[in-house]
Amino acid sequence: MADVITVPQVRPVQPALRFLRVIPGILLLAAVGYAGKLLEQNVGAYAKAHHWTFPNIEYVLWAIILGLAISNTVGVPEIFRSGVATYEFWLKAGIVLLGARFLLGDILKLGGVSLVFVAVELTISIVIMTLLGHWLGLSPKLTSLLAIGSSICGVSAIIAAKGAIDADDEDSSYAIAAILALGAFSLFAFPAIGHALGLSDHAFGLWAGLAVDNTAEATAAGAIYSDAAAKFAVLAKTTRNATIGFVVLGYALYWARKAQGPGVQNKAAFVWQKFPKFVLGFLLISTLATVGFFSKPQIGDLANLSRWAFLLTFAGVGLRTNLREMMKQGIRPLIAGTVGEFAIAGATLAMVILAARTFVF
Repeated sequence: MADVITVPQVRPVQPALRFLRVIPGILLLAAVGYAGKLLEQNVGAYAKAHHWTFPNIEYVLWAIILGLAISNTVGVPEIFRSGVATYEFWLKAGIVLLGARFLLGDILKLGGVSLVFVAVELTISIVIMTLLGHWLGLSPKLTSLLAIGSSICGVSAIIAAKGAIDADDEDSSYAIAAILALGAFSLFAFPAIGHALGLSDHAFGLWAGLAVDNTAEATAAGAIYSDAAAKFAVLAKTTRNATIGFVVLGYALYWARKAQGPGVQNKAAFVWQKFPKFVLGFLLISTLATVGFFSKPQIGDLANLSRWAFLLTFAGVGLRTNLREMMKQGIRPLIAGTVGEFAIAGATLAMVILAARTFVF
């Protein structure tokens, strides 16, 4: 009689256990974010009391700086990592709740300009990154990932496109590193440029939403400038995010025709799968606010909840950014990303300044 081979059964991770695993990281996000809030309040007050000339640094930037300091010195221990990774959830929750501060009339007022600018930005980004990729001799799929990431929503778009075009892990890592490096730079550079040029909150928020790739960094750059700028940055960035399914579909079809990517059986289902569902939540909350479903105190409460969600988000941006790992990915993708992002930032800035003078905002 043949021996019976028993195969050990793999038990699925229980939801309760999965929830417990993220608690330490979420607590770390909250601690870093709240520490940023305390630094904003106390450092400014201390400098003022001692008559020091010290820039007013928003809690957003303090939270990111603290996260960067931890990530790039002692590092983030394994026990915290799954919870820290939830920062993208808090970002989406914050954007949905922020919809209470937008009336549909405000969205429609900006919508026409935003849609035109987003279409132009998509075209400029894809063309510039494609040309740079060819010029620097990058692999075709790495070039596609850089073009997709810079035109839509950074890391999320790259991850969505990786499977759709059957790109290598190495290519996606290179593209993500380049996008993250430029995103970290934009947090410091964009607000400084905006103040130097005297951009209005509306103009700066529109520029940040168009030119900064990752949603977290675009939102943070706007918040560092002002609360009003953050609103416009979220609106413009959300408009860009909504195009992800269509752009990724276009690249998927292109690579499928070249027989170097998986085929797309149902185009509508593909677009819905890639579409960022939090955009619908944002529009739903905005619609409810427009029809008067929420009272003024409730709108204030929802806005405060969005700020707390963003507090965790911005802490996560710093904690998830490892500058040493970025530098290990190689110089050519970083060169392509740097030159391309500067060109995109310059082109979108020119568009925004022209629109600000034309439409007076």
